[in-house]
Amino acid sequence: MNSEREGSHFSFPSVQELQNGIPETQRSSSTIDLLLKFLLQFLQRSKMQRAALLSVLVLVPQLVGGLPGVPPVDCSDIYQQDNSRPSGIYTVYPVGDTYGVQVFCDMDSLGGQWMVFQRRTDGSLNFYRPWDYYRTGFGSADGEIWLGLENLFQLCLRRKYELLVDMEDVEGNKAYARYSSFSVGPEVEGYKLEVTGFTDGGAGDSLSYINGMKFSTLDKDQDTISRNCARISLGAFWYKDCTYANPNGVYRWGKYSELQAVGVEWENWKGNNYSLKRISMKIRPLK
Repeated sequence: MNSEREGSHFSFPSVQELQNGIPETQRSSSTIDLLLKFLLQFLQRSKMQRAALLSVLVLVPQLVGGLPGVPPVDCSDIYQQDNSRPSGIYTVYPVGDTYGVQVFCDMDSLGGQWMVFQRRTDGSLNFYRPWDYYRTGFGSADGEIWLGLENLFQLCLRRKYELLVDMEDVEGNKAYARYSSFSVGPEVEGYKLEVTGFTDGGAGDSLSYINGMKFSTLDKDQDTISRNCARISLGAFWYKDCTYANPNGVYRWGKYSELQAVGVEWENWKGNNYSLKRISMKIRPLK
């Protein structure tokens, strides 16, 4: 009886209210209006209980994501529009439909649909940069890149993501680490990292230790020690006490002895004095 009374007082949202709940990059007036009107008409005629109705309405933004003509938010949208598309460079819209950025989409690794937000390949790009560069991003989709903390935050506002970190040493050995949950908070919270659910692909876990940390750069120290880890490690990352991971460090070549822990490092695979040949960090929406 209680559920019936709750259902009788349930007020359906309007099409405009549902539109407001959809990110701007996923709105297309004609297509989306028709979809929302049909959905509301169907639900109003149904005898679903209030909880079930709300569950369906919450899914509306996700239902819209892969529709033709709607600007893609990430590589999963590009895949949904055409699942035969190969790995390569595509334009996505993480913030708004007037702000497109080029990214590399990995359509091959572990089911594909991964969007690369960090990549080191040859040392051609300087990663020892101040805060503003890491906030907005730098590099290019066809080479070394940092997509930008603000872009990551905007993406994580819309969807829940998992993380894949691929790496290769100078001898050609490859490994990966996978995390079932990845998110980045807003700038006012220091772009705080949330990363959990480690699965080992041979690389070991170098991120769980820094879960909950804020991002640090050479001019913005947000780690837990008195000195600036970004300056010590000659990089920028979600440092805690300068250990375990330094993917944005100085590009070197394999094992080195001078200057401790400043290379492109993943400590639980190769130690803290071994600079990797390649590393990339990429995200994909949870299914």
